[in-house]
Amino acid sequence: MENAEPTFEERVWQVVSSIPSGRVATYGQIAELAGEPRRARHVGRVLSALPKGSRLPWHRVVNASGRSSLPGAAGEEQRRRLQGEGVRFAGGALTLSRYRWEP
Repeated sequence: MENAEPTFEERVWQVVSSIPSGRVATYGQIAELAGEPRRARHVGRVLSALPKGSRLPWHRVVNASGRSSLPGAAGEEQRRRLQGEGVRFAGGALTLSRYRWEP
């Protein structure tokens, strides 16, 4: 029996699980690393569908401006988790040139 190719969702999970503490990746970067560079929005949908309590470091994925794309409490939680890993924000954004993960 042959192994099936991993789905886009599985590839997203693999990439996101590889982002080290204190670093971030953008939705577009995740899509590109998962082999489908034009599916940044789909990365957001994949992450929004994670079950509550997931151990995947979803909080390490930000938009191309270095900001959270999550509304309300979820965005606050993302920022709190990143700050706990040493990521600093200025004016609501982090500096991608400093914190962006380059695998």
